[in-house]
Amino acid sequence: MPRPLAPLMLLAALALAGCERLGIETPELQAQRKEAEGKAIGAACRHAARAIEDCYTLNKKADKAAVFAGWREMNDYMRENQIEPVTPQIARAEPPAKPASG
Repeated sequence: MPRPLAPLMLLAALALAGCERLGIETPELQAQRKEAEGKAIGAACRHAARAIEDCYTLNKKADKAAVFAGWREMNDYMRENQIEPVTPQIARAEPPAKPASG
């Protein structure tokens, strides 16, 4: 007697194998994306002549190890190719002042 679930299970397995094409992220893809974003943030901070501590402060949700790796890679690249840092042109918005109590 044939098993009616076997073809259905095979079809489900094939459909789930292409989850990344459907936009469903696996934990591995999420970790890779988070690391890549952290490295990009670190590289941008170094190129903008920001200290690594400032970069951490400005990007609290980013993975610190990935930010540092990106910062260090950009630092090495800039030294090897004698690239000068780019000074940010837009001033950072200051937080609103607290009203004086009295």
